[in-house]
Parts: sequence; C-alpha cells; structure tokens
Amino acid sequence: MSSVLARAIPVGEIEVLAIDAWRAQLLARAQARARPVIVYGRRDAARVVLTAVHQDGAGLVAARTSVDPATGYHELTSSLPALHCFERELHEQLGVRVAGHPWLKPVRFEGRDQAAMGSYPFYRVDGKEVHEVAVGPIHAGVIEPGSFRFMCFGEHVLHLEIHLGYQHRGVEARLLQRDPRALAPWAETIAGDTTIGHAWAYAAALEALAGHEVAPEHELARAVMLELERVAMHLAGLAGLAADVGFLPGAATYGRLRTTAINSSMRLCGSRFGRGAVRPCGSGVTLDDELRELLRANVQLLRRDGAIIDDSFEHARSVRHRLAGVGVVSADLAMQLGLVGMAARSAGVAIDTRMPAHGLYEHHPIALCTETGGDCWARAQLRISEIRASLDWLDRVLAERPTWRPARDPVPALAPSRLAIAVVEGWRGEVVHCLETGEDGALVHYKAQDPSLRNWMGLALAVRGNDISDFPICNKSFDLSYCGNDL
Repeated sequence: MSSVLARAIPVGEIEVLAIDAWRAQLLARAQARARPVIVYGRRDAARVVLTAVHQDGAGLVAARTSVDPATGYHELTSSLPALHCFERELHEQLGVRVAGHPWLKPVRFEGRDQAAMGSYPFYRVDGKEVHEVAVGPIHAGVIEPGSFRFMCFGEHVLHLEIHLGYQHRGVEARLLQRDPRALAPWAETIAGDTTIGHAWAYAAALEALAGHEVAPEHELARAVMLELERVAMHLAGLAGLAADVGFLPGAATYGRLRTTAINSSMRLCGSRFGRGAVRPCGSGVTLDDELRELLRANVQLLRRDGAIIDDSFEHARSVRHRLAGVGVVSADLAMQLGLVGMAARSAGVAIDTRMPAHGLYEHHPIALCTETGGDCWARAQLRISEIRASLDWLDRVLAERPTWRPARDPVPALAPSRLAIAVVEGWRGEVVHCLETGEDGALVHYKAQDPSLRNWMGLALAVRGNDISDFPICNKSFDLSYCGNDL
C-alpha cells in the first residue's frame, strides 16, 4: 500500500456529468465538507475536459465534464472561493469562458505575450490620501521575480495585489516531450526547494499507472528524505524570519542547523537538495551502518541545538512583539480560500495528507501539528513544532536500524486510458501530480501543482490591515514559491 495518496482510475470509470450537474456536485461536496484537491482542464478536439479531484478520507475521487471553451460555464468562485485559482487557470491556459468570475486575472501569464504583463489590471483604491507602492518585479539579493502592488493609507495597507509569471517555463508542456519514465530530473526542479515532494508525487503517479508496488524499503527511504527536506526548509524559514526581525542569534543558528540537515541529505543520496533520491520503482538512497550512525548523530545535534535556539527565539520579547498579531489568517478564511499545508495548519485547519495514517505511516505514525493564531507568530511556532515532530519520527525510524542501497526495478508498461493522481505532503503543503494515458498507453496529459498556487491569495489577504513594513515578515512566514506558481 502506498504511503502517499495515490490512485489510478480507468478513464471509463470516471464519473462524467453534464456541466450543470458537475457544478452542482462540486457545490454538494463542499456542503459535505469534502476538500477539493485540484480542478484542471485539458483540450480534447474542440472541447475542454474539466476534471475535479476531491479527497475523501484516505482516498481520492474524481468527476469530469466537458465544455465548449467559447461557451464555458458559470463561475463557482463566488460560492467556493477555494476554486478561484483553478478557474482563473482554466481561463488563462485553455481559453474557457468562466462567466461572472469576480477576479478573472492571469495566474501566471503563459509566456505568449510578455509585453502584456506591463498592462496588468491592478485593482485601484481611489482617495485623496491613498497612495500606491510598487515593489518588484526585481528584488534585492537572490529573491525570484514577482510584482507586489500595495494600496496604502499612510503606512496602513488597504489592499495588496500579487502579480507573478515573470519566469514562466512551460513545465507541463515540457513534461510531455520525453519518455514519461524518465522525467524524474525534471520533476525534481519544478520547485527546487521541494525536490523530494515533487519527485515522489511524480514517481507515485507513474507507479500507479504501471501497477507497480514499491518495495517497503524504498518507501521508507523516500519518507526519510521527505522529512529531512521538511526540517531543512523550516530551519531556512526560521532563519529568514529571525533575520527580518533583527534577531541575529536565530538567523545564524537556524542557518547553521539547516546546513546540518542538507548535508545529511547529501550523504544519503549525493545531493544536498535530495536530487537523485527518488526514482520510479526505486530509490537512490544509501544507508549503511556508518551512515545510519552519522544520521542519528545529526538528528540528535539538530534536536539539542534546536531546542536551545528555539527557547531563545520563543522567549525573546522583541521577536514575539514583532510577529504576534501580524498577518492574521483566520481558520474560516483559510477554509474558504482552500489554503493548504502549514499556511492552513497555523490557522487551526488540520490538513495533512499523511493523515489518516496509511502505508508506512501506519507503522511509523507522525504527529499532526497545528496552531490556532493564524499570524506570523503561529506560522513560526508551527515550523518549530513540525521540526521537532520530524526529528522524533526520524529518531524512531533509525532506531529500527534500516539498511538501504540504491536500486530500482524496471518500470512496467503504463496502463492505457488511465488517470493517475498522487498527493504528497511537502514541507510547504500538498504537492499534486496528475498523469493521464491514452489508448496506446502514451502520456496525453501531465498536470503538476505546487502548494504555492493555492496559498498566494492567503498572503495577499493576510497583509491587509497591517503596516507596509510588516510585509517582509508576512511574506517570509508564508514562504511561497514563485517558480512553483510559474509552471
């Protein structure tokens, strides 16, 4: 049994509805508190096939409809705000008319007319004392490009609009240009800070299409690498937050500890970012007696030194004063917007696709961490809690003295006319990959989704009502990916 949410569905068994019935079903599922995971489309001759995937407990359910893009359908966003990014993407990518949509603006720009980005229709707030502040798209340091437009009354932010798409790469189209069994190096770079999350989602979907049951040792190796990635990125985020509020001991120490985490990944697979660790039907991870003891020592170092700096960070009045009450997202707003991952859990929404436990997580359960404040302080606290939970989990796993070596089975032929969906709980939130084969078993569609797509609007709304000087810490507390959005 797979340790991630993954399912391959024969295309002929997917429920196909007329557009009105499809819309009604999405509304009914929302009333029943079923959670939408992804809604996407693909061209089929002159029509566009729309697919909606929901999580139902520990399973996934899908339903389809098709529309004439020129005719389209009436929007769902007004009733289900969590669908806003999906409907905007359908309009942008496939030209589907989404009648009545309240915010039908480009998600990323598809790269066909970069000059049009200069005439992006930013929302305006009129008033004699209202002023506009434009930040980006080019930022200081090594930050990726993105444009932020603030409408302010003095220092007070009335509205923030985030405009992305400056490095659109056409990832999904490129993923159809090679043998689907050889896409791991590309999947790893969809969002470079989520190498394991995207690589595992790709591998799990491909294995579901191939009907391949992954060996338990490979599943466990992947899970260990995923938790190391989570620890490393949470430490990087805490270092950034500490630097932004001027708490230099935290910036230095969290940064140092991140190096320990990524160097552990390097010793296991040869890459500090985990590249090569996950391969379809196998793994590239090495763990012998010597490396196991090294990894256990590193886990203990992270736990010991982390506890010291966590205590300093949490008890520093300057840190708490700067983070508490800033960038608040309520549980209700997080639910409405469909936020995922730590952005949701820090607002009290208990979404984690590793729960309920399945696969290896039944034998090695991991703690679910939540906070209720929904502010920058809660997002920092959640990172600290999740680091501790991951280190505890790693310690328990390593105590059983596993041994791994790089190995992979040949990838069987992919089943024809199948839709495979895989969801992996990356450090930022759920990573979703959907692969569909045609009648000859060849890949006809590849849809990849980074959690950033669903969380950028949460950041925009979190900044409202705060001072403009609060934006850097709000931005860092969400820690979203520009390239993950700009697929």
